[in-house]
Amino acid sequence: MGQPHGIGIVGLGVISTQYLDTLGAHPDVRIAATADLDTARAEAVAARYPGCRALSVDDLVSDPSVDTVINLTIPAAHAEVALAALAGGKNVFGEKPLAATLDDARLVIEAGGSAWVGCAPDTVLGTGVQTARAAVDAGTIGRPVAAVATWVSSGHEAWHPHPDFYYRDGGGPLFDMGPYYLTTLFHLLGPVARVSGASSRPKAVRTIGSGPRAGETIPVEIDTHVTGILEHVGGAVSTVTFSFDGTATDAAPLEVHGETGTLSVPDPNLFEGVVRLRRPGEGVWTPVTERAGYENAGRGIGVLDRLATGAGSARGDIALHVLEIMTALTESAASGRRIDLTTAPERPALIPFTPENSWRKR
Repeated sequence: MGQPHGIGIVGLGVISTQYLDTLGAHPDVRIAATADLDTARAEAVAARYPGCRALSVDDLVSDPSVDTVINLTIPAAHAEVALAALAGGKNVFGEKPLAATLDDARLVIEAGGSAWVGCAPDTVLGTGVQTARAAVDAGTIGRPVAAVATWVSSGHEAWHPHPDFYYRDGGGPLFDMGPYYLTTLFHLLGPVARVSGASSRPKAVRTIGSGPRAGETIPVEIDTHVTGILEHVGGAVSTVTFSFDGTATDAAPLEVHGETGTLSVPDPNLFEGVVRLRRPGEGVWTPVTERAGYENAGRGIGVLDRLATGAGSARGDIALHVLEIMTALTESAASGRRIDLTTAPERPALIPFTPENSWRKR
């Protein structure tokens, strides 16, 4: 048996807990190093794992005990940290989006060389999306012709004590929640050839609803209701809505319409959920039995998938494609033009149903 794969984590905010829950006790990996702007936080996490050290970012990306850097920094720092890690010969797996801008994301992919670049969301590797993918691929709904994706809320200022970022460039409902839905649509229907977008900004300011700044107003610098039409290379057409300007919705997170049926797909921000099927003439939805994906998975499964398969399904080129979709939707909404895309990655293979005790190796 070889040595466990060394993991270095940069950025130890709230989301890091979920990665550590998945990776911290896995026998195939070892948490070798941590880094954070808050040195005490990095030291506290490092103390939980034998042999783990709290380092500066520069030291972590050059440390020989680290094979893969998990980049959980804020989006504005994604490219900088990823490029430093790749320059140090490390693999990189980052939180979404791949970078704050499409140009920076291209630089990250180009810098990969022999190293692997992966990116969230890896929620699409769970049983929810993968079971839906299996059903589509098996012809359960016939030829897929259309899909609808919907995410609506009243805005993060209702609960987040410091929501400023969500209302600046790189924020908003599209860049915050879009990667989950757009990555799922890619796995279900393949790459997108062109997009058309429209958007609006009903409010010039937002009022923080909780925390020490409750009652403070912040400016809205980006559009907060974004709609789009995605024309997939395979011929299907998807309609998407991402909004901070609604109260709630009863719409399914995703629906895929085929010539002989419709699939209702669960929340792509989660790894699990019931896929439902309805065919013409039937009055009820029928649950689809789980038959693909990692059972009871958590964030970080994308790294384990890469180590297990050698190819990986949460790839950087997919994240680049999703970022190009979001960038093109924004450009189309501003210009009124239909935008052709330049990226068209291949879909990864369907992930066979993998029981939790198998992938966790307990």
